[in-house]
Amino acid sequence: MTATTLRYEVTGRIARITLDRPERGNGITLAMPRELAECVEEANLDPAVHVIALAGEGKGFCGGYDLVEYAETQPPGHEPGTAWDPVIDWQMMSRNLRGFMSLFHSDKPVVCKVHGFCVAGGTDMALCSDLLVIAADARIGYPPARVWGVPTSALWAFRVGDQRAKRLLFTGDLIDGATALDWGLAVEAPPAAELDERVEALLERIALTPVNQLVMMKLLVNQALYAQGLQATQALGVFFDGIARHTPEGYAFQQRAAEVGFKQAVRERDEPYDG
Repeated sequence: MTATTLRYEVTGRIARITLDRPERGNGITLAMPRELAECVEEANLDPAVHVIALAGEGKGFCGGYDLVEYAETQPPGHEPGTAWDPVIDWQMMSRNLRGFMSLFHSDKPVVCKVHGFCVAGGTDMALCSDLLVIAADARIGYPPARVWGVPTSALWAFRVGDQRAKRLLFTGDLIDGATALDWGLAVEAPPAAELDERVEALLERIALTPVNQLVMMKLLVNQALYAQGLQATQALGVFFDGIARHTPEGYAFQQRAAEVGFKQAVRERDEPYDG
């Protein structure tokens, strides 16, 4: 497999997937979810692999979708005042979700290491992983809940409960790793200097368990989430994400991004929340 957005390697019983676009904050492209799924499949087919480690290169885990070019131009089928075909958005985002959910559906457990930042679409990959180890000072959350986005993986309520999920998604606020641990989102939140060591210790401990046992334990726990309606919730999340780009506020945000640039539009969006 030749990947353009991430790296794949195997060391002992651990398959390592590393997001590798540090110059863009490991921003998600249309290729990344597909390449992620291919790596997960390769790890699942390798009998030597017991556990998958997911991480990001550079200053943070993932800054979300690489939307600069997309937001600063007029995307086809997204012109205000013209007919909107919701299936266009559905086809794009459902394919991306399938790529992210390859982590959830993976036979073998996935441990996600979060340093620096994990925001917007980056949280889809993190929450689709089985276990999160988040540096105490790292920041995680979904700011596009303020305008122009809905989390397609729809896992927040399953991970932190309905009240805390609403607290995050009604405001788009971020929490740090220490809070994520307190809320049950992370299993560990070590100081940044100890993050690598703690993740490696967890990976090595999981890798001691036979693959057949790991597969059964993961299937058992995941079934509980399916029983709670995860698939139906995700269908809503994908459709709502497309709708969010076609609201009056969504059109205004995209127009502002075209005028002043995506980063400035985001700063203006977030400024009222910074007080």
